[in-house]
Amino acid sequence: MSIETKEIELSPGIKIGGRNPLFLIAGPCVIESEHHVFFLAQELKKITDQLGIPFIFKASYDKANRSSISSYRGPGLERGLKILSSIKEELNILITSDVHETKQVEKAADVLDVIQIPAFLCRQTDLLVEAAKTQKVINVKKGQFMAPWNMDKVIEKILHHGNEKIIITERGTSFGYNNLIFDVRAIPIMKDFGFPVVIDASHSVQKPGAKGTSSGGDAHFIPVHAKAGVVAGADGVFLEVHDNPAQALSDGDNSLKLNKLYSLLETLIEIKKLVENHND
Repeated sequence: MSIETKEIELSPGIKIGGRNPLFLIAGPCVIESEHHVFFLAQELKKITDQLGIPFIFKASYDKANRSSISSYRGPGLERGLKILSSIKEELNILITSDVHETKQVEKAADVLDVIQIPAFLCRQTDLLVEAAKTQKVINVKKGQFMAPWNMDKVIEKILHHGNEKIIITERGTSFGYNNLIFDVRAIPIMKDFGFPVVIDASHSVQKPGAKGTSSGGDAHFIPVHAKAGVVAGADGVFLEVHDNPAQALSDGDNSLKLNKLYSLLETLIEIKKLVENHND
């Protein structure tokens, strides 16, 4: 029997969770340049428009948890939010990005439709509270160190401040050193909390710090994790997408190549329909 989650309205006419279609959160790991991020946002919008699925564009303005001090972090808060705001207005798409500090939340909330809490910070009470107070949709990534059943306390912190617009994202669990696994049980366990659950099929194939100065990953497993997550009941899919992953400035090893996205989404949509029909 399937678990039906709370329906959340992202914007007028765009709803996720409940009995709504599969939705996609996707984009490059980080804003590499204004031109590049606009290009990817346009391409992703074309694909999701053709397939008729809700789409939230994701790109980080600052990757504050890179492996090395010399790693590219992005354009920063001010410049990054300005770029994301332009994309939002010109392309008429929903936007998300990750916030790392409480002082970023107010400015980020002026631009973002969905505030993302990074996995490493999912238990950071002050950050969760500050994000909850905005009354924006909050997407919390389950920490690599967290059991899925312990995410109830994270949800409780957001609910305590009157915000019920919550998404929980599964992004893998630490498995020894420099490795993650995707425990497919996490999807139904977290859906039981009643809020939409997303499978992050990109970060769940990551190998944190495996290259010494950066993380590695097994991108060829992205479709496997995405399909398994949808079979398990995920309401949405999170994908880092790049036109040339080998040249990406961050997380190239766990990014899906842009030209593979359409066919993967077609398959995921069909899987979700089959799962729902079977459960009915």
